[in-house]
Amino acid sequence: MISRPLRIGVTLGDPAGIGPEVVAAALDSIVLPQGVSVDVIGSADGHRAGRPSADSARVAFAAMEEAARRLLLGEIQAVVTGPVCKHALRLVGFDFPGQTEFFAARAGVEDFAMCLTGGALTVALVTAHVPLARVAGMLSQEEIVRVGRLLQEFLILRGKKNPRIAVAGLNPHAGEQGDLGSEEIHTISPAVARLNQIGKFVGPMPPDTIFHKAVEGDFDAVLCMYHDQGLIPLKLHAFHEGVNVTLGLPFIRTSPDHGTAFDIAGLGLARPDSMRQAIRLAAELARARLF
Repeated sequence: MISRPLRIGVTLGDPAGIGPEVVAAALDSIVLPQGVSVDVIGSADGHRAGRPSADSARVAFAAMEEAARRLLLGEIQAVVTGPVCKHALRLVGFDFPGQTEFFAARAGVEDFAMCLTGGALTVALVTAHVPLARVAGMLSQEEIVRVGRLLQEFLILRGKKNPRIAVAGLNPHAGEQGDLGSEEIHTISPAVARLNQIGKFVGPMPPDTIFHKAVEGDFDAVLCMYHDQGLIPLKLHAFHEGVNVTLGLPFIRTSPDHGTAFDIAGLGLARPDSMRQAIRLAAELARARLF
């Protein structure tokens, strides 16, 4: 039984997108653990569904700032963020690649990472919101070890005492012993050796088979080298239930793994599954961290 109440803030995201309707539907159907309550941050008043504008982007930005302020004051212990339009946000002064980087900056944290979980699959990303052409040059032993450690801590927080983590190669067939790329030899393998000093990591493994093995239960998570390497299998496996988690923050931040979907906003077609899962996971992680 919870002896201390937990409050979760939920932002609506861009009010012209599906955020307001999936938040309402999720809260209408979810059963929260005892002692956990939700505060909705933001408003959709005055905004037409499916009609994004500079004003709707400003409202989304303001809700994020309010959530960050309340998190840092301890008024809420976790935040679930609704979907936003990054391009629209940039036009109104949002100088971050995404909400992940925004909350890390507001918390003053540089040691953070992006993680997605849904169904039987959990993935963390060594590189995230960067062009694919830059990925190989950005990989380093230090970054792989850093994100691997954060992923291990996340799995332990979820109750995995000795998590088994697979590490994906960058190249086809994990480089084929150097014939298809040398990053596995010079960067990823030495990083895996270092990670095995703190836990159980296996790799680098061929990216075309690693996710099947994880879903089958051979591994608790996969450490991925770049954004689409992890998100394509995650969304194929658990498109409606995937949740984004920012690792390394002093508070809990989750979000549904989908965008604003302006094209279907207001039509009654948006499913609340991912938002519901994001709220559940925020409650689970906040409770685990507290107790």
